[in-house]
Amino acid sequence: MEQDQQFLEYVVKALADHPGDVKIARTVDEMGVLLTLSVHKDDMGKVIGRSGQTAKAIRTVLRVVGMKNEARVNLKIEEPEGSERLSGQGGMGGGGASERPSEPYQRDTTVDDVIKDLKGE
Repeated sequence: MEQDQQFLEYVVKALADHPGDVKIARTVDEMGVLLTLSVHKDDMGKVIGRSGQTAKAIRTVLRVVGMKNEARVNLKIEEPEGSERLSGQGGMGGGGASERPSEPYQRDTTVDDVIKDLKGE
């Protein structure tokens, strides 16, 4: 598994209530690397975050990881079957990440630790 895929898997599984449902497909073409992420429908709000801020942050760090490996890395988040967005509710249907405390920040490993690990420090 490549470093960009390992990083994404680590971060998303730390955020998810259903880490066993996290799946990442990695494809490479002339445009660079495309990581396609699928998660349990109940975890979509956590992965995307309020106004998409969490997804944006993950994409930013993935670009940094890609630059280290001289590759352009893009992230596509698959819409899960049965999600509220698909059934015409709009948005994330309320609820989700905005009503829960930020549990992942209480874990032992920090993003700085992961970045140091990726740099080989």
